[in-house]
Amino acid sequence: MPLLGLAPLARGEEPKSLPDYAAWKERNALIVHSANTMETRRDAIGAGVVTPSDRLFVRNNLPTPPVEVVENADAWEVSIEGVRNARSLTLAELKNMNVTSVTTVLQCSGNGRAFFPHGASGTQWSVGAAGCVVWTGVPLKDVVEELGGVEDGMSFITSTGGEELPAGLDPKTVIVERSVPTRALETAILAWAMNDEPLPLSHGGPLRMVVPGYYGVNNVKYVKRVAFTDKETDAKIQASGYRIRDVGKSGAPEQPSMWEMNVKSWITTPLEKTHKGRNLIYGVAMGGAVAVESVEVSTDGGETWQEARFVGPDLGQYAWRPFVFATDLSPGEVRLVSRATSASGETQPKGRTDNERGYGHNGWEDHGVTVQVS
Repeated sequence: MPLLGLAPLARGEEPKSLPDYAAWKERNALIVHSANTMETRRDAIGAGVVTPSDRLFVRNNLPTPPVEVVENADAWEVSIEGVRNARSLTLAELKNMNVTSVTTVLQCSGNGRAFFPHGASGTQWSVGAAGCVVWTGVPLKDVVEELGGVEDGMSFITSTGGEELPAGLDPKTVIVERSVPTRALETAILAWAMNDEPLPLSHGGPLRMVVPGYYGVNNVKYVKRVAFTDKETDAKIQASGYRIRDVGKSGAPEQPSMWEMNVKSWITTPLEKTHKGRNLIYGVAMGGAVAVESVEVSTDGGETWQEARFVGPDLGQYAWRPFVFATDLSPGEVRLVSRATSASGETQPKGRTDNERGYGHNGWEDHGVTVQVS
């Protein structure tokens, strides 16, 4: 059996049912790659700002903890270290400190991996390893202030997941432990709710680190330890995993880490067929770590562009913006693509940056769809 028993399914193969921990999900809205990886179908993303919880993608690095941890959520403890008055706090205590909500894009680092021609290893995500989520919890900054502030000389926030580690393996090779720069303290929260409901087990309940604007791997599930450290963790998932490197190269600490997300957009409908004449073209756009400023749509594969209109409320710089573009289409084949521009002036590029693990793909050309108009 493969390591941890989490082998992906063969290409084209999908189970008919969902695993128990995700059985509440809407099966028809998901592509099930494995027991621990489920992708939102492109046509199930919808035109709303917030992704319904039962359609949100799932990506777990380890098997989930037992369901009892969410049934007795308030008893969950997290250790806060690297502060002047280090201690463990229960979820019940955190809830009494303060509360805030933030809407963020949650996106796997490998979203778009299926478009890389070299066959990058890992789940072959198309565009559905992403969603827009409302998190509720306590600002990490408030917790730190309550505990006397960060100790001097600390450069990173290191979060450790509470999954049970398999016996017989070096813990550092499998533990989910990620370090992000301490600048993230300004926005990070310890979240206990998602989309106004208690955080479910499949998404990190009872408590999850949420770092707005950062790729999903940094939003550590089942968080049991938050430490302010002078160095990045030496856990494999940080030291060599989730690193941008050339195809064929091994991961190493000096390579760029998958931290802040980049600007990105894609079409969500129509996808394969549509009618001639007036059409509404829908999609979603994000700015990454900053707000998205605008988005353009092309119906000729990027030869000409026209600006689309955002739909729905602006829920903040870390949320995505659904968009719509009205146009007349003539019979035949059309190539629909979109490109977003962030508030900092970064425009989504045409091509991808090829890299060994297929991370961070935001090229508009690959993310387009070819539609038959009749």
